[in-house]
Amino acid sequence: MITQKEMLAHFLHILEKSGKRYKKKSLVRAKKAQPGLEVVTKTSDGDETKNTAEAGDWLVENQTSSNELYLVKAETFQKKYSLIQSLEKGWGCYQPKGEILGLIVSEKHLEGLDATNVLEFQAPWKDTMVVKPGDMLVVPPEKDEIYRIAKKEFGETYVEI
Repeated sequence: MITQKEMLAHFLHILEKSGKRYKKKSLVRAKKAQPGLEVVTKTSDGDETKNTAEAGDWLVENQTSSNELYLVKAETFQKKYSLIQSLEKGWGCYQPKGEILGLIVSEKHLEGLDATNVLEFQAPWKDTMVVKPGDMLVVPPEKDEIYRIAKKEFGETYVEI
């Protein structure tokens, strides 16, 4: 499996040269996660990755056709989301803020890493993540991590800026 560091080293210059800037266009639902909660992120094309909540993490639900769930560290959550409205059972409605740099992955990109249809790599949270042609590989402004957003869900939640 390709490490997070190797993925960044391979794709960062490609993202800086050919990537585009995007921001999230849809609101999310979120609440503080129970430590130990295991979250499997499922997208329209199957399981993407899994992660286990630690103290302070937030459980985020995208408002997409697959309602995918994922965990976000407290510090990152505060930087990326603003509360719009409190909801019941600890949930809140949040407005995303900030932007990402993204690149549509091609077969040629994957061939450069000896893969064709699917590439498995280490997600920022250390578990395995998959990326396929047509998906987006993205980095935050800090360019300190890289992760995948499935093609369908990306189209449902992001807009170019």
